[in-house]
Amino acid sequence: MKRRIMKKFSPHAVRQGVLGYLFLLPWLVGFLILTAWPAVYTVYLSFNNVVQTVEGWDVTWAGLSNYDVALIGNQFFTPNMLSFILMQITYVPSITVIAFILALLLNRGLKCRALLRAIFFMPVIIMSGPVMYQLLDSGGLSGVNINTMRLLGMVSMFSYPFARALVFMFENYSVMLWFTGIPIILFISGLQKIDNGILEAAKIDAATGWQILWKITIPIIRPIFQVSVILTVVQLAAYTINPVLPQIRDAIFQTGSGLGLASAFSWIYSLAVLILIGIAAYFIRGGKDEVAQAVKLRSRTWADDRDRMAAARMGIKQRGEVK
Repeated sequence: MKRRIMKKFSPHAVRQGVLGYLFLLPWLVGFLILTAWPAVYTVYLSFNNVVQTVEGWDVTWAGLSNYDVALIGNQFFTPNMLSFILMQITYVPSITVIAFILALLLNRGLKCRALLRAIFFMPVIIMSGPVMYQLLDSGGLSGVNINTMRLLGMVSMFSYPFARALVFMFENYSVMLWFTGIPIILFISGLQKIDNGILEAAKIDAATGWQILWKITIPIIRPIFQVSVILTVVQLAAYTINPVLPQIRDAIFQTGSGLGLASAFSWIYSLAVLILIGIAAYFIRGGKDEVAQAVKLRSRTWADDRDRMAAARMGIKQRGEVK
């Protein structure tokens, strides 16, 4: 223990730590000035009425009135928040599943594999607020109209909310494909880091491809699922395709409450995003135990093969001595 402490605080370790913090210092200063301080200041603004006048900004204490207006008094904010949550519930699982399936296909030995990967990643490069607005306004991202399909009527008889979620998902599947670029790259990276020895050991034990997928591949890359889901939640929250961000932007220029109400909108919206991230991190946790079990399976299978080969050699040797 003493040797470990001395090694931790040795001159070389201290020097390396100082160099690390020096490299981190520009980002840390920028984060504190451009992100942390504005975020803390918006908490103060959310409890005030902030109105721009001829002489400057008029700040008056309002207490919780901005939050009351946001949750009760405003007729658009709560429906927009519900629409945002519905978008997260339908978009995030669909984007994650589609990205994983595409990653499985793109990880195989296909012809023009690099070109296909570039095509699926292209929307990440060209996707921006103005481009998305132009496509949405022109109807370029709208899907087929499934409201007239009989299958939807059958589903709505059992569960209308589920049928509404299906309509929302199919009407916006083009937008979902736009958000699969980065998750595909993450899944491909995770699939390529799986040890082939584990897969070979499973095949030796007569495991099928479906069993390998559910018992080995998915448990091992479960942390990638967690990162992908959290990234998708944040990415959807930051893009202007959801109805909450335009309302926050418009609330800034209102003459009644101004930045105070917009700050209250922002913190309620941020809290909802944090709750969604926490739920995703809770339900898609784990991965270490599954990796350990897979490695143990590989070691046990190799040990069994070694014992069988040794027994076979011993049997051959004994038969030779008998002859």
